[in-house]
Amino acid sequence: MDKASVKKWGIFFAGILCAILIGDTLSNLVVNLAGLTGWVRFSVNFILYAGIFFSVLYLLEKWFHIRFFGFSCE
Repeated sequence: MDKASVKKWGIFFAGILCAILIGDTLSNLVVNLAGLTGWVRFSVNFILYAGIFFSVLYLLEKWFHIRFFGFSCE
């Protein structure tokens, strides 16, 4: 395996991990500040997490000119 391939996969996994951490942190913060509980908390947290996760991936694609899942197909 050449260095370019290893670097590509390293950036891919680092970007995914970054999006997971940012999405989880922000969605939990918003839900905690709102004081939601029960199934409403779960639903809102899931929707916020998904939205933030994909937004972060989209921003990483735009800023660093890398492709995760082809969000910026041109």
